[in-house]
Amino acid sequence: MKPISGGIDFGTSNSTVGYIAGGRSRLVPLEGEHVAMPSAVFYNFEDNNTYFGRRAIADYTENAEGRLLRALKSVLGSSLIHEKTRIKARYLAFSDIIGTFIGYLKERLDNELGEDIDHVVLGRPVHFVDEDEAADRDAQGQLEAAARAQGFKHIAFQFEPIAAALDYEQSVTREELALIIDIGGGTSDFSIVRVSPQRARAADRKDDILASTGVHIGGTDFDRLLSVAHLMPELGYKTLTRDGKRNLPAGYFNDLATWQRINMLYTPKAMTDLRQIRYEAARPELVERMIDIVTHRQGHALAGTVERAKIDLTDSDATMMNIALTDENLSLPVTRTGLDEAIDAAVERVTDTVQKTLCDAGVEARRITTLFLTGGSTAIPLLKSRVLSLFPDATVVQGDMFGSVGLGLALDADRKFGTA
Repeated sequence: MKPISGGIDFGTSNSTVGYIAGGRSRLVPLEGEHVAMPSAVFYNFEDNNTYFGRRAIADYTENAEGRLLRALKSVLGSSLIHEKTRIKARYLAFSDIIGTFIGYLKERLDNELGEDIDHVVLGRPVHFVDEDEAADRDAQGQLEAAARAQGFKHIAFQFEPIAAALDYEQSVTREELALIIDIGGGTSDFSIVRVSPQRARAADRKDDILASTGVHIGGTDFDRLLSVAHLMPELGYKTLTRDGKRNLPAGYFNDLATWQRINMLYTPKAMTDLRQIRYEAARPELVERMIDIVTHRQGHALAGTVERAKIDLTDSDATMMNIALTDENLSLPVTRTGLDEAIDAAVERVTDTVQKTLCDAGVEARRITTLFLTGGSTAIPLLKSRVLSLFPDATVVQGDMFGSVGLGLALDADRKFGTA
């Protein structure tokens, strides 16, 4: 009897869990009928419970007292993994919070399959950390330790774009040379893979993977860049001190614009520093807005407003960012052009990574027959158009934006561990 296994796509913005049933990969419902769940944890101080996903965000949005954490995957391999955040009277390490979220995913998998599942394939980006192999190994080790602490005993890893390729391959009818484009919340990953109905049956696919490359740029980075360009100046960013000799310190503004660093502002030291910055500011009323947001712990709500504006600009040329403060309501217009200008340099780094993937594979762009897109950030118009323009003759296939990786990880787990 072979063990039952699963695949977990623990994403920066969203997560899925896959398994095999009836010879096909399926996704576990994680919240009601939803198979994709926001990677969010909320420690509710009012009822002393921990909530995940949409419920976590809803509690926070409805101003329940507590602590929200998002973009946790981004701390893997960074110095933040060793930091602790205060949860009422306790201080929890980010590694433990990641473990709590993985534990919830395991619980849903166990419930779906009716037994304790201890074999799993975890998805990982091609690079957790750019140009730092030691930190990259540490990041994978930290994720493995978090999963093992939750009861997984047999753990393997697969690159997320390779998992997406395995999912796509289930639908192909001929041999193709596919570029898998997986641009999610934290990273942009690319793989060039030979796929075909015949190759899909092979246990060893190493020779079919021509190259895998990635860069640590994703949707949360685009959120940060949009926030820094269009919102943070309204809170004092890049404004002068009273003596006119320098700009205000930028650190706390960058923290407020960065999902995984927002909780760093909720400390007595940060508040003391912000009050000093307000005292030194030529326009203290702007910094007072930031103090208002931090005092009421509305940093994640602010980031969510920026994220919604970015998403709105997928289909619209303009939108508004509405921010409710204690004494005023800010309504800030932002345009598609403004978003494009804010993220242009980051998009250029992504397209450079695509070119590197081709170079590593030793193939010319014209040889790519198919572009398979997955990950929520592939919808960003500037990013999508820049990448697709490199392959004008390729067929573009839109995969399950949030589910392809989880489905492919289930297939990979079946091949590595088998199913009952």
